[in-house]
Amino acid sequence: MLIQRSSRLFLSIYLGAGISMASWGQDASTASAAPVAHVYVSSLPANSNTGVVNAYAASTTGRLTRVTGSPFKANDNVLSINGNTLYGISNSGTYLDGYSIAANGALTYLTSTDYAAYNPSNCGAAGWIFPDRTGADLYAMNFDGDCSNNTFQSFAVKANGELTFLGYVEGGAGSFSGVYLPLTFIGDNKFGFEAVNNGCFYYQVWGFQRGNTGDLSDAGITSLPMPPPPPGYNIYIPMFSAADPAGSRVAVSMEAAVPPGCSSGVPIQVGSFSANSKGNLSTSNTYENMPNTAFSAVNDMKISPAGTLLAVAGTEGLQIFHFNGANPPTSYTGLLTTDSISQMFWDDSTHLYAISQSAEMLHVFTITPTAAREAPGSPYTINQPLYIAVQDK
Repeated sequence: MLIQRSSRLFLSIYLGAGISMASWGQDASTASAAPVAHVYVSSLPANSNTGVVNAYAASTTGRLTRVTGSPFKANDNVLSINGNTLYGISNSGTYLDGYSIAANGALTYLTSTDYAAYNPSNCGAAGWIFPDRTGADLYAMNFDGDCSNNTFQSFAVKANGELTFLGYVEGGAGSFSGVYLPLTFIGDNKFGFEAVNNGCFYYQVWGFQRGNTGDLSDAGITSLPMPPPPPGYNIYIPMFSAADPAGSRVAVSMEAAVPPGCSSGVPIQVGSFSANSKGNLSTSNTYENMPNTAFSAVNDMKISPAGTLLAVAGTEGLQIFHFNGANPPTSYTGLLTTDSISQMFWDDSTHLYAISQSAEMLHVFTITPTAAREAPGSPYTINQPLYIAVQDK
């Protein structure tokens, strides 16, 4: 049940986590070269009231080395990056903390914003933060942000890292049919989408539109024209979604079902939907040409920056599909790892970074349309990793 799993993921950040590293090698051929990305993983060490963010530099091969000074004291858990600023949701209060990212990846505290102060009666607890595609704006998903409904807050990002509140928009009631996850924006940076599912009893695809100033408004997409299900089933239920950064498509994982509830044992499939100029979605994909995944539950989906690959992560591991625009995705790899993957991000240099909370691992893969392999030195042991963010260089 996606919503319940997401809730457990959100709540787990308060349980505390120690951190220990395996040996972090350095690729000899790229030791003096500039990194292609910086990778940040949050953790809350055991017996400590102060969290840390672990920072790593990624070489062209995907090998990671620790940034000097890492881990950095940062009492934050969920992470997001806007340009040269890293933001985190404070686990000691209702704050969004900002840290400047130096050229070598080191973090320096900048500022804090009390996001609850902008909500009615100081309600709400931020569960996710995420940027638009340009880094001009930052958005926070608040549980019960208006004291009864989940909301998205919009902030403009200043040059010094400070946040200017732009407004909030309701996204449905509580933990039922409301918004529950971060949005992902299609290539025009105008529309963001999110598929949510709570035990196949409450499920929906939400669409939101960015205004000229960066604030979000409901695009009025409260249903998705799903393809007809296979014989013997009544409906496809959306499970998770990912927007194409290079186009106007949205990948959706879905499960055939006879509501109420899901149909245990039915393979989850992935399809492609197209957004028009108003953000409405449509598809020509069918149950016959959409590929099956290897997952009983999907935790995350991300489309590569070029828009050609779709990464799907779940309880069984990580799998890659070719993403083919409006045409159905096609199978590419089997499971690249059998560790349960909770969150992942691509960089612009064909690397995919994925954390497993249950296995306490950080995986790095180099993936192109013709080859997929684990990067040198990967996987890395991290004691209870929480959330990950990646800065392209």
